[in-house]
Formats: sequence, structure tokens, C-alpha cells
Amino acid sequence: MSAEKNSAEPEVHPESEECPGEDSFGFGDDLELNRFDGLPFSSRYYKLLKERKTLPVWKVRCQFEDVLAENQLVIVSGTAKTGRSTQIPQWCAEFCLSAQYQHGMVVCTQTNKQQAVDLALRVADEMDVNIGHEVGYTIPLETCCSSDTVLRYCTDDMLLREMMSDPFLEHYGVIIIDQAHERTVSTDILLGLLKDILLQRPELRVVVLTVPPMTDKLLKHYGSIPLISLEASSPAEVVHSNSSNKDYFYSALRLVLEIHRTKEGGDVVVFFASAEEVHCASSILQREGTRLGGELDQLVPVVLCPGPGGLLPVLTQQSGSTKSRKVFLSTQHGEDVWWDTESVNFVIDTGVQKKMVYNPRVRAHSEVLQSISQCQGDIRKQLSGPTGKCFCLYPEANPSESSPQILESNITPTVLFLKRMEIAGLGQCNFIDRPDPEGLMQALEELDYLAALDDDGNLSEIGIIMSEIPLDPQMAKALLASCEFDCVSEMLTVAAMLSAPSCFLEPAAGMSHEAVQCHRKFQHPEGDHFTLINIYNAFKQSQREQYLTVEKWCQDYFLDYSALKTADAIRSELTDTLNRIELPISEPSFGTKTNTHNIKRALLAGFFMQIARDVDGSGNYFILTHKHMAQVHPLSSYGAQSHKLGLPEWVVFNEYTLSENNCMRTVSEISPQVFIQMAPLYFFYNLPPSESKDILQDMLDPEASNKEKKLRAAADDSGCTVVTQTYDRCVIQ
Repeated sequence: MSAEKNSAEPEVHPESEECPGEDSFGFGDDLELNRFDGLPFSSRYYKLLKERKTLPVWKVRCQFEDVLAENQLVIVSGTAKTGRSTQIPQWCAEFCLSAQYQHGMVVCTQTNKQQAVDLALRVADEMDVNIGHEVGYTIPLETCCSSDTVLRYCTDDMLLREMMSDPFLEHYGVIIIDQAHERTVSTDILLGLLKDILLQRPELRVVVLTVPPMTDKLLKHYGSIPLISLEASSPAEVVHSNSSNKDYFYSALRLVLEIHRTKEGGDVVVFFASAEEVHCASSILQREGTRLGGELDQLVPVVLCPGPGGLLPVLTQQSGSTKSRKVFLSTQHGEDVWWDTESVNFVIDTGVQKKMVYNPRVRAHSEVLQSISQCQGDIRKQLSGPTGKCFCLYPEANPSESSPQILESNITPTVLFLKRMEIAGLGQCNFIDRPDPEGLMQALEELDYLAALDDDGNLSEIGIIMSEIPLDPQMAKALLASCEFDCVSEMLTVAAMLSAPSCFLEPAAGMSHEAVQCHRKFQHPEGDHFTLINIYNAFKQSQREQYLTVEKWCQDYFLDYSALKTADAIRSELTDTLNRIELPISEPSFGTKTNTHNIKRALLAGFFMQIARDVDGSGNYFILTHKHMAQVHPLSSYGAQSHKLGLPEWVVFNEYTLSENNCMRTVSEISPQVFIQMAPLYFFYNLPPSESKDILQDMLDPEASNKEKKLRAAADDSGCTVVTQTYDRCVIQ
């Protein structure tokens, strides 16, 4: 990065000769000055400029600038390694500069926070400016920008969050949506809302960056708009498997070892279906690498999966030996991290991915194994360059169209956000793929139960406040309720710990017993939510201890320092949010009987839809909302203590996953009386009939329950059917 520079008048830019029509500032020709900070360019700038001019995207620079000047919306389509994510944002910054930023600055979205940071660092270097000044980035829990920032990289969800205070994104003159083919929920919403924003702001420019398989879908969605196609680099030699290989995992590992034995130079990338497979493959390759003959170079596996903070490891990991071959092991989230990696000569693509798909009927996720999309397959084939080889462990026609996340996710937070945007004056979101009607109705129903909607289906006052809090609606409602029950400090901790990655480290082989003993010291008899508070409080206490480093303390107790640090940052952000919207924050009183009762009431205010009852005393839990049976997750404090203390009859849980033996995660004991007190009546009466509901009905209204039982008994004798009364809160328009 360039050294700190003093401000000066801008001068002629050395790239202006590339396009004759480009504006010239004309302050003099003796010095070549940077237009963004007015200082002379460094020698590194010219070195990088020479490299930039070799990128495929550079050939369309003049065409892009002409199209951008004349059109509101532009699609740029190209494969990986074309330079579109680094160069086009710079040209857009020059476009805004030529208008003296009258219409705003430039923002470029990314689907991955690592890419947002890496791209900002690279572009600041190429523009010869200081990171955090003219070029910056914004990712969850971290902002590196200033009032001088004219080009900002950010994650797509952060730009959506920004729309809460600036619905029409009037701070920006050019909005770049990168990686549109990833089809994240946030990117799809942005693409849908920008269609309406463009009508309201004729001066705004939107640039969509994608890969060829996604181009037709975007053109169909937006209509007749300019398309700039980047020249693809020469594809690698691609070898497809003749049949679907169910044993893809070991086939990929065998292929790695075969490549290594050929002694042909270059690193290897292997794409597996999940992070678990990546870590397993790393262990196997490390073991096999020690058995290779001395005549072969060292084999160095490098895991490339997002860590607890969501960031990928740095790609510059080196082994101790100068003679080594790195084997990068990644998942479906890693295709676009290779934009600056030149050492890769081999790509092994298993062609499958494990995804969590949401089922709105049972309000649960399940893990499914599915084929990758054509977009993903094409991107992976480009990674090894024209001289490399790509081995696809699937038939040539195997990849399908990319499935948008909005069709596979819980869209309740999305619906809450869109309801907020309607209040701000934005029209309907023009989805590229409309959400599933069943999922949409479930989301509206859930928001209605949470009192986030009024009788007309619009956001209520509570709903507006919930939309300000960067949490899922249920947790946002629980945090709001904690203001009433004087347990805000504790609920902030619970919300932060559940929003961060798991704080429990998986112990090394042979250390499982020690890890369990350490974790048991934090276990709270009331349940997992309280255990998380214990862990966080102990973590903060360790920070105050002078004789022990926090990292060492976490290591000794088999806790993830990075995850706890993330939880601490989330808690600070949530505290700032509550202060901003002027909600009271009570003093901590964790450990008192009143506080414990209040925490449970606050939890039930948001999570009353996630209640289960142990029907036989052996841990077989019946979930009231959809009548599924579930078990407590083995890592729960109840799982560890079940033989000693027994399991509670009634519990509230944070998460239910179908694929993990129907397990409930983060479970705490509740009393049915408090559940009845906190759950809305119109939710309770719409629960499906069950023995558990009858028990609750007895507590709620013993006389009515006795009448209903008599009616049922009479109906059983006569063979008739009794229709139970239900209560509807409102009709969603």
C-alpha cells in the first residue's frame, strides 16, 4: 500500500490515453497525478498497471465506459480470472469522479466477507491509495472506511442492512452487484429491489457481474439491457467420469496421490461436498504423505473452509520444504477465492455439495446431498488455466441450474425486511425466482404470531422495532421482551452466543473425556441457554485476569477463542443498536431466582413456537407445532447429565435439524404454566390436537377442557366427529 499522502489538486491520469473520449482534467502535463488524491503515482502503481492491462476485462474498457454513460443498467458476463471484480469498480469510481460525485460514490457487493476484504486491499493497491481512505470495505462487525471513501466493497447483507436508513441508496451513484450467479438471498433481494429503485433514481447506475450460465436469466428478468461479454481464457483440459461415482471422496484422494506420483509440477485443488469431508481428507493426505517415497516432493494439504469468523485462511501457507506440492481442499464456497492464485495446475471436482434446505412445514433444516450447478462447474474448470487439467468426477451433462437460496431458506427475516421497505416507499420486490408460496405463508404466519404485523398485514410498532435489530425475528422478539422482564444483559449474551459460531472446540483424538470434563464446569442446571451465559461470563472474567492469556484459557477449556471473540463483538453491536433505538438495558443479575424466571419468560416470548415435551421420560420429545419426535443433541448439557439428573419434561429449543437424528440444539427447561402465559392464544388454539396440548388446555381452562373431553367421549360412543374451535389472529392479505 502507498504511504500516507498529502492532499493536492488532481491532475492527468496515465490511463486516460486508453479511451480517447475519457475526460481529461488538464491541470498540466509535467506530472502524472492520481485523480483520487492528487499526489504523484508510485513506481508500484505502474508495475501493477502493466499487469492490469493483460487482463481479459481490459479489452472492453472503452465499451464498458460508453455503455455505462448511456444506460442505467449493465450486465458484464465473464468467467473467473477475467479481472472483472477488480477493474470494473475502479472504472465506475472514475465515472463518479468525472461527475464530481454529484450522484454519490461506488459500492460493490460480495457474497463472502473474505472476498470483500481481499478485493478492497488489492484495488487500493492498484489505485495507489490508502485502504480505509479512498477505498474501503464493510463486513459484519468490521468497517474500514472514512469520509474520503469513494469505492467501497461490502457483503450483500450489509448493503441490505444499509437500506434500513437509506431505502433508495442515495449515497451511491453506481451500485455493482458482483457474483450474481451465487444466488444468495441478499443478492436476489437486491436484484429485485434495484428494479424499482432505478425507476425512482434515473441518475443511478447498476452493474451486474456474473458468469455466462446466469446471463440469460438476468436478461429475461430485466428486459432489453446492454450485455458485455468478456473473452474467456483458454479452458483447461477437462476429463469427465463416464458414470456417476458414489465413492467420490476416496476417488478424489486416490487421484491426488496419482497426480503427485507423476511428478508433474503444480498445486492441486479438490472440491468436496462439505467441511467435514475437507477436514477428513486433510487428515488422510497428511498420513499418506508421510508414507511417500523420498524421491517425491512433500505433499502439503491446505484446508480452505470458512473459519469461525467466516473468513478463509490466507492462501500463502508454506511448508518447511522448498520442494512441496500444496493440495487445497475446499467446498462449494471456495470457487471465487482463486482470483490471484497462479500455482494451481490441477483441479479435481467431485461435482456434489451438501446444503441445508429449510422445510417450512416443520420449521426445520435438513442436510441434502445434491449436484453442483453448471455455473459452479464452469468456474472450477477455469481455475487451472489453459495449461492445466480439470478432472470432473461426474458425467458431462451432470451439473444443473443453480438453485437460488431464497427457495431453500427460512424467509421469515426476508419478509420482515421487505415489509419494512414497503413502509419506506419501495414497491414490491421483483424476484428473479419467487419464493415458495408455502414458505411465504409460513413466514407471514410466524410474523403474525410474533405480533410483528397488524390486522391489515402491515408492520406493527413491535415489527418496526424488530426490523431494526440485526437478529432473526424470534430472537429479536425475545430481546425486546427482555426489556420488559429486566434481563436485557443476559438476553444480549444469549443472542450473541447463538449468533456466533459454536464456542465448543472439537477435541483432538484421545482428549474427548478431558473436553467433556472441562465443558461440564460451565453447565447450568436450567439448560443450555444458561450454560452459554456461564461460558461468556467466564470468558470475560478471564480477560480481566492478568496472569493468564485469554487464548490460553480458551485452549485449556476446549473453547474456541475466535468464536467467543465474535460473540463479544456481536454483543457490543446489539448493545449499540438497543441504545440507538432507546431501549432500556437492565443491570445484570444472573444467578438469582427472579432473573432465571425472567430469562425463560423472555425466551418464550420469541420461541413459543419451539416447545417440546418428553412423552415417555426417556428423552423422546414431542414437538407441539408439527407432531415430530426429536432427541436432545448429545452435546447439550442435558445430554451429558441425563443419567444423573434426568431430563426435563417440557423444554424450549433454539434449533431443530432433521438430518442429525432429529436433534434439538440449545435446549432449556421451561414450565408449561409459563408457556401458556407467554404464547399468544391464537397460536395455542391453532396447535394440532395432541395429548400434550390437552395437558396445556387443562391448565389454561379446566372447565372448558372437561366439557371438550365429555363431548369427545360422547362422540366416540356415537361414532361422530367433534370439530375443535380454532382462533385466527388475522387474515394476511
